[in-house]
Amino acid sequence: MEANRTMTSSSPAPARMLTDVVVMTRRNLYAHLRMPALIATATALPIMWVLLFNFVFGGALQPADVEYIDFLVPGVMVLAVTFNLNNAAVGVAEDLSQGMIHRFRSLPMTRWALLAGRAVFDTVRNLLAVLVVIGVGALCGFRFHNGAGAAVASVALALAFGVAMSWLGAFIGLLARGVETASMTSLLLAIPTVFVASLFVPVASMPGWLQAVARVNPVTPAVDATRALVLGGPVARPVVLTLAWTVGLLAVLVPLTVLRYRRIRA
Repeated sequence: MEANRTMTSSSPAPARMLTDVVVMTRRNLYAHLRMPALIATATALPIMWVLLFNFVFGGALQPADVEYIDFLVPGVMVLAVTFNLNNAAVGVAEDLSQGMIHRFRSLPMTRWALLAGRAVFDTVRNLLAVLVVIGVGALCGFRFHNGAGAAVASVALALAFGVAMSWLGAFIGLLARGVETASMTSLLLAIPTVFVASLFVPVASMPGWLQAVARVNPVTPAVDATRALVLGGPVARPVVLTLAWTVGLLAVLVPLTVLRYRRIRA
């Protein structure tokens, strides 16, 4: 035991930090594996969005130059990772309300490991949701039209954007300090964000004043970039904008979330 303590204390700081993040990630994974309902929730909504909009609204929303399922699936990939901010907010709020955050802060571990582990777990959860979207879309006729490399890039870009959404959810969860408040706040933010974007319909089809809102919505370039990678076409501008939004959001949200985490009192 003493040897293990000595070895741990002499381990390089980056190695200890990585170990702490891995432990926190595994904690969230095990919690979901023990509760299959949580996994079902993570997959049910993406399936519902694909089926609902393709079969119920697809005829009315059909673009002129592409099959609606091919137009829809890239948007739902981004929708899935954006809506995950609700899961992140609720998960962090639950840890806070149950006293788990205070317990973790009393342990000799990296202060931000709980938050980083949550972000890594959310990325795994987002990957599952995106793969489900692609699988259900394929059953409905969806196909990648721009090669395997672009297909992988579209998934990676959606997951990268999802990391920023995860940190936003964690920040909301720490601010709310209650599960119900965190859930309602994150949903009130996520719903208009995904609908006032190019996710389900082209921005040009919206009223003029709403087009202006949609174009400054970070979800719009994320959807446009994912869609361009899937269908083909100009990708440079939307990809750059998506990466800029992702990096910018992380540059603001990570320090704010860590600062809020440090200032929480029992």
